[in-house]
Amino acid sequence: MKHLITVCIVVLWAYAYPSMSQMLSESSIIKAHQQWMTKYGITYTNSSEMQKRFRIFKENLDYIEKFNSAGNKTYTLGLNPYSDLTTEEFKASYTGLKLPSHAYSSKTISNEVLFNISTDNIPTSIDWRERGAVTDVKRQGKCDSCWAFATVAAVEGYWKITMGTLLTLSEQQLIDCDNGSHGCSGGNMRSALDNIIANRGIFEEYQYPYRESRGICEKRDMTKAKAYITCAIRLKRNDEENLLRAVAEQPVAVAISIGQDFFKYKGGVYSGSCGTFLDHGVTIVGYGTTVTGLKYWLIKNSWGKNWGVDGYMKIQRQGGGPEGHCSIAFYAVIPCIY
Repeated sequence: MKHLITVCIVVLWAYAYPSMSQMLSESSIIKAHQQWMTKYGITYTNSSEMQKRFRIFKENLDYIEKFNSAGNKTYTLGLNPYSDLTTEEFKASYTGLKLPSHAYSSKTISNEVLFNISTDNIPTSIDWRERGAVTDVKRQGKCDSCWAFATVAAVEGYWKITMGTLLTLSEQQLIDCDNGSHGCSGGNMRSALDNIIANRGIFEEYQYPYRESRGICEKRDMTKAKAYITCAIRLKRNDEENLLRAVAEQPVAVAISIGQDFFKYKGGVYSGSCGTFLDHGVTIVGYGTTVTGLKYWLIKNSWGKNWGVDGYMKIQRQGGGPEGHCSIAFYAVIPCIY
């Protein structure tokens, strides 16, 4: 009888253990979610929304842990302020690149003549942050204005390199005033550069501060604008060597296609999933090679310092077809002064 009781207890424990283990796992995920909410100041309007976001957070956390545990990638993933969003939700609110149809035309004129120096004569690596040509990482918020941030970062870098002064310039001016784009509903970098040329300048951030929404274009005395450009150039498409020559001279605004791993990126050289079309604008502010020989681009993003490595990402260079990883070499533009 005593033996029978022991057997029964063992059997009951065997059945109970999986659910107990699951409960403990659920408890740890709840704790992780609460800590994440506190860290990033996340709040929800009601319990229903919180339950929905918790389920998504749980799925993202599970994916991140499994990915990192595999340990066979060139990059790692991690939590960030956007970890309670699906990939589709994130892309719908935090990207915003909308290229005109002619941008995909094979008849587009290339402008590689500006960078006809041999790649043998350029630095093996460059980081424009170290040369004082990159402002602090900014955050676009829930405004599809990546195109404006990518443009401004390129102009800020070029102005520092050519004029010697680093200025923090205004994305809001482009969001309000570039009629070739659509404010917080998307836009493109070439149109934004053309708008700066047409307006004969761009104000500093403090003069025309960011509001995370589109407003009426404020007509101001442009003689008070501290930076200007007189031309804009689209680089030859699908040519990473030409792109390399350009980045050796100045930061470059580029279009990329992002996949589900992209917004979870935490460190390393990103060689992960990409989207099926160009939907995000970033600025290349450097390039280099890891100690293991992996070549990368250094990009500045507009999702705040809590994403990636303090707001930056290293993305694989020369790792795919002629368009580059995530099509980074397909559409690239630079500001200039003639």
